[in-house]
Amino acid sequence: MTSLKELAAGSSAWPFQEALSIAERYKDAPPAKGYVLFETGYGPSGLPHIGTFGEVARTTMVRRAFEVISDIPTKLICFSDDMDGLRKVPDNLPNKDMIAANIGKPLTAIPDPFGTHESFGAHMNAKLREFLDHFGFQYEFKSSTKTYKSGEFDKTLLTLLDRYQQVMDVMLPTLGEERQQTYSPFLPVSPRSGKVLLAKVFETNVSKGTIVYEEEDGTKEEVPVTGGHCKLQWKPDMGMRWAALGVDYEMYGKDHLSSAELYSAICSIAGGKPPQQMMYELFLDDKGQKISKSKGNGLTIDEWLRYAPPESLSLYMFQSPRKAKRLYFDVIPRAVDDYQTYIEKFPKEEPLAQLNNPVYHIHSGNPPKPEGTPGFNLLLNLAGVAQAEDPKVLWGYISNYMPDVSAKTHPFLDQLVKGAVNYYHDFIKPTKKYRLPTDVEEKGLHDLAIYLEKVPENATAEEIQTEIYEIGKKYFAENLKAWFSTLYETLLGQPQGPRMGSFVKLYGRTESIALIRRVIAKENLAA
Repeated sequence: MTSLKELAAGSSAWPFQEALSIAERYKDAPPAKGYVLFETGYGPSGLPHIGTFGEVARTTMVRRAFEVISDIPTKLICFSDDMDGLRKVPDNLPNKDMIAANIGKPLTAIPDPFGTHESFGAHMNAKLREFLDHFGFQYEFKSSTKTYKSGEFDKTLLTLLDRYQQVMDVMLPTLGEERQQTYSPFLPVSPRSGKVLLAKVFETNVSKGTIVYEEEDGTKEEVPVTGGHCKLQWKPDMGMRWAALGVDYEMYGKDHLSSAELYSAICSIAGGKPPQQMMYELFLDDKGQKISKSKGNGLTIDEWLRYAPPESLSLYMFQSPRKAKRLYFDVIPRAVDDYQTYIEKFPKEEPLAQLNNPVYHIHSGNPPKPEGTPGFNLLLNLAGVAQAEDPKVLWGYISNYMPDVSAKTHPFLDQLVKGAVNYYHDFIKPTKKYRLPTDVEEKGLHDLAIYLEKVPENATAEEIQTEIYEIGKKYFAENLKAWFSTLYETLLGQPQGPRMGSFVKLYGRTESIALIRRVIAKENLAA
């Protein structure tokens, strides 16, 4: 019998493919530190967005895949660059004047503009951890400020100070002529102003472990490179961190791709072995622009969860990570329905197909049993017709259709119901636009109403759907799509809709007949 490990080695799912590349790294011997280290980074200058979560979710998928094919223990570090000096005021934050007065200081040295934490950086870190904890990620959180100040980086920083010229030889060719004149990989934290300075360095003293740099007023100042008195420029910082922590795997967005060779080179200079790396494409907003934390032009974590369960977000992260995708409100319904489809398929699949199924990776190899309940788009359409502003309205219809189902017995469906009501209120209701049927369309609707009046109560959704097709063929033989557009636009007030057989079963036969009769009578459904 083929083992799970053997099956995983033949899986086409990208987390297993990544895991195999990590296993190759230690095919001869396990790491001296005793575990394989996965890392993901976070820049807390703006509120966390879904792209930030996606990096942790995807890395976790690779980590769990590695644990299937290898017996080597693993660890995940979520690292926050909260010692970076703030260079500009983010657009989407309160108390901008206060933040502006602290430009240049480390994020952990700036007061919290929200007034809830000891610093701006602490607030942003808390928001990130809150969400990661909500998803049940297993990780170790590391703060750049605390790690620098604790001395954990000191040995590696002193190595780079000793090999200062090697670092400069890597970095200078990537800079413009003017920047080359003042560049240093070490950024001193001014003992006078507390700012992280892009300062010219005059001397490096390896024996003392210090640099001499130019202060803002033009005078010289000497500080240690250890103990949090300096931090590295972001590109050398990444390579240093890989070496100091022994990072084995890290993924990053396409905007880092041009710098990846620099990270690896600095890591090698610092005495480390560059990790296995994966580039993922960036998320785009509704206008096709790159999502930015500082602009706040993407979905927030809370916004997605207002409309859909977290599993749907994890699926969106799993799908095509190397392909640029829009991350906007209109992708949510499809993500939810796709998730439900994969969950329904999983128990019936062969073992290898299960390893390729996204829900295997979303649930770390143990997806829940499917609830067999209505899809999200169907619930959205039901909310639209019922003009539901309260989940109880939808549950009324569901209880008629599925008497044994309740919010208590089907918690996932309850999440869908609540999300559908919110989505309807925010996006569907404001855009609904009903139209009156043409004479031919009215005849088709009339025939549909007659059929539903005669059909037995126990008729299945498929049987009703088949008859709807037959009626459409009678009046729209050459363009059956126009018949379904008629149903969507006149009954639902929108250009697209669900399988109408399923909708009739969920909404109710009597209610569906009444709806059709109102359209034929040219009553205002929007009222």
